[in-house]
Amino acid sequence: MEKTFWQAVAGRRSIYALDDEKIVSEQKIEETLQNALRFVPSAFDSRTTRMVLLLGRHHQKLWDFVLEALRKVTDDAQYEQSVQKVSQSFASGYGTVLFFEDARVVDDMAREFTLYADRFPVWSQHTSAMHQFTVWTALEAEGLGASLQHYNPLIDEAVAREWGIPTSWKLIAQMPFGAPAGQPGEKDPDDAQKRLMVFR
Repeated sequence: MEKTFWQAVAGRRSIYALDDEKIVSEQKIEETLQNALRFVPSAFDSRTTRMVLLLGRHHQKLWDFVLEALRKVTDDAQYEQSVQKVSQSFASGYGTVLFFEDARVVDDMAREFTLYADRFPVWSQHTSAMHQFTVWTALEAEGLGASLQHYNPLIDEAVAREWGIPTSWKLIAQMPFGAPAGQPGEKDPDDAQKRLMVFR
């Protein structure tokens, strides 16, 4: 059943139990990322967001890097917990989307529009967030589960070296995805009216 926009938004949750069953074609996933890059807005049409799609051994390699980095900064107990979390929630999925922002473009925009120079780094983060939300919701609409992770800057150098990432691309987040192998946790009820002001 095709989901409406709000059904996909409501269904977009952090899914930590993932498996690598192929329920959506790789071409469809690639198209989803391309559409996000085409249609998600950015301040001054700056188009600062960059993405990398990791599948197969590349996806697994990323999470190996995460564990290697965590081994250096955690004690034995913390590391064992990390191994369980990474292996059962992230590496167990089908792929990972890496989100970057191109600092070169941000800096160029700040030089060109000096009146707003201090705002472009902030707007760049807004743009990244919109891309993350759009991709996450689109994956949900396709029946895939995902979550958003932030192991940067621990893995930045390894990622850049392994996949030849341009030096101006700054890693913002990692989104592991796959076939949902479990349900998300309960979401606390919230009264949206308390967070909305309306004047007529």
